[in-house]
Amino acid sequence: MTGNQDKILDILKDGQFHSGESLGEALGCSRTAVWKQLQKLESLGLSIESIKGTGYRVAGGFELLDAELMLSQIDSLATAQIANLEIFKSIDSTNKYAREKAETQPSSGSVILAEQQTAGRGRRGKTWVSPFAANIYLSIVWDFEQGAQALEGLSLAVGVAVKRALNAHGVESVQLKWPNDIYVDGQKLGGILLEMIGDPAGHCSVIIGVGINVAMPEDQAAAIDQDWTDVKTQMQLQQCGGKGATRFSKNHLASALISEIIVLLRDFQSQGFSSYRDEWQGADAFYGKQAAITTPKQSISGVVRGVDPNGALRLELDDGKIETFIGGELSLRLSE
Repeated sequence: MTGNQDKILDILKDGQFHSGESLGEALGCSRTAVWKQLQKLESLGLSIESIKGTGYRVAGGFELLDAELMLSQIDSLATAQIANLEIFKSIDSTNKYAREKAETQPSSGSVILAEQQTAGRGRRGKTWVSPFAANIYLSIVWDFEQGAQALEGLSLAVGVAVKRALNAHGVESVQLKWPNDIYVDGQKLGGILLEMIGDPAGHCSVIIGVGINVAMPEDQAAAIDQDWTDVKTQMQLQQCGGKGATRFSKNHLASALISEIIVLLRDFQSQGFSSYRDEWQGADAFYGKQAAITTPKQSISGVVRGVDPNGALRLELDDGKIETFIGGELSLRLSE
């Protein structure tokens, strides 16, 4: 992204109208050049409103990620573990970038964020809708020494960390859906995607990807194939309910997410999932509900009974027996 694009983004983020003349003066270019810059920003997904004689604005404004601000907000225990923090205006995928980085150089403790992903994806290869400056797209690289077996339940534990960060910033009733979804009142708020590289039995690196809907534009949300919500909507609902919702900042939430996840990663290899199991089950979105789990070969129905000490889903079958399922190519859905 060019310097002029950065300047114009910084001006438009306040949500107010700015004339073409004032934008041209700020950028040191003609009004025609300003118009071309605005076209490029629209190609990112920003909806720019234009009124003749008044100027241009992005209605409602937007908040850009700020590395300096985030580092000042991140917990000191986490800051000591961060190797570097990178923010991209636009990238194909923070997880892809983090994985490629970890494959070529020591990268444990690297934190990557982006304002937009052009090829973001969720679990099982699904597209992750990633409009510009609207949500949080975060990846963290972390090295482990004991292989895949020691990482059982990690995605669920990360869910607990995400829940803690959201709760601390005024988002109530956060639920966790096995194995890696973040819900509020039955609507998806975010998701987690873990990828491992290296030795499955020894030293390996894990890429922890987290996506949180913060202020999803409705026109972009049309591509989402399930019920969804975002932080902005939840905060508005709480304010309407007279709960006095906490003032919200995307940078502050990103800082809280990084703090909670980094501290969890630091401790996970020694503590394992058992330290987080009770909290996860207390937020289980499907506990006690009739659901079906789909494997590559079959669909099995039963009543969800939480997770075992390793993070495997517990499903009570019709005969009363409990069957467990570990991650992979599995899909859990409520029964019709």
